[in-house]
Amino acid sequence: MTDLDWSLEAYEYQLPEELIAQNPVVPRDSSRLMVVESLKHRHCIFRDLLDLLQPGDLLVLNNTRVIPARLYGRKTSGAQVEILLLKPMTSDTWLALVKPGKRFINGATIEFEPNSSFGCDYKLQATVLATDRETGGRVLKFHLPQGVSFIDLLDQFGHVPFPPYVTDSQAITEQYQTVYNKVAGAIAAPTAGLHFTDELLEKLEQRNIGKAFITLHVGIGTFRPVEVKDITTHNIHSEWVEVSSLTVDKINQTKAKGGRIIAVGTTVVRAIEGAALANNSNPHSSIEPFSGDTNIFIYPGYKWQVVEGLITNFHLPRSSLLMLVSAMIGRKRLLSLYEEAIIQKYRFYSFGDAMLILPSARIN
Repeated sequence: MTDLDWSLEAYEYQLPEELIAQNPVVPRDSSRLMVVESLKHRHCIFRDLLDLLQPGDLLVLNNTRVIPARLYGRKTSGAQVEILLLKPMTSDTWLALVKPGKRFINGATIEFEPNSSFGCDYKLQATVLATDRETGGRVLKFHLPQGVSFIDLLDQFGHVPFPPYVTDSQAITEQYQTVYNKVAGAIAAPTAGLHFTDELLEKLEQRNIGKAFITLHVGIGTFRPVEVKDITTHNIHSEWVEVSSLTVDKINQTKAKGGRIIAVGTTVVRAIEGAALANNSNPHSSIEPFSGDTNIFIYPGYKWQVVEGLITNFHLPRSSLLMLVSAMIGRKRLLSLYEEAIIQKYRFYSFGDAMLILPSARIN
């Protein structure tokens, strides 16, 4: 590790635009998989996990569900408006990005019409309460019918937001959800999990490869690049996390029996490592249940607490996710693998291919 590992410019690479995946492969587990081991790597298919993992290993997955967080409406002046929900403040008040945002003063009213497929005549209204300096967004209070939850209304008024680099997709919204999604709240999918099918998960279980779940509601910070030259000074976004006692028990039992903890996605890494650091003053002690916000930022030099291996997609340049994966196998090696992935025409980003980093490749 050198000072260059903490320099933002060291996390740059050039990606041909045609390698940004616009649509997922079908079936999900037919995507390509770059497998990273201690001294070598190889090219496989995602369903080869059956032979790449070992009986007794534990996959930890994020069961968040993407909500229809993009809404379209009009101001009272008739001007069209687009909002992207970021996170709830209360049951009827949300922080949201608003386009166009500059003219949205406190007290302004927005009216949203339902999606055409629902055929109801109810119109949803929201009032701008405040401006959020950190995000540039607005705090919106939604006026709800008696006894109706905002999350329930979102299915009628909202649209699942694809990432900004997915500009020409024929994917349906369920293809941007994991097959094991359960807890609504994310505005982006935990994309490493998109490769799993119900059949693959069942076959893994038959081979005594366990699974456990955390919940982390993915936020807008996932897409935002790091902008400070010295990455150690970056203030990363917070995301809500729940690591249950059931999951903690499975993790501790797996480690006690010599099994390996494989995180499915960077969100799972943040959840597990964040929980370990929040609850334990003694490094490498057993993880404990955790519920709350985490703003853990993992970059080269990080000392791993729980996670031993990782399944992940190929990430954006200058992103905190690229830095997290660099902390596991080293920045130079990761960028070298990305160079080969480009030569081999792997598909990048949310709907793209995957990488499996086996525990033997972890550098500390």
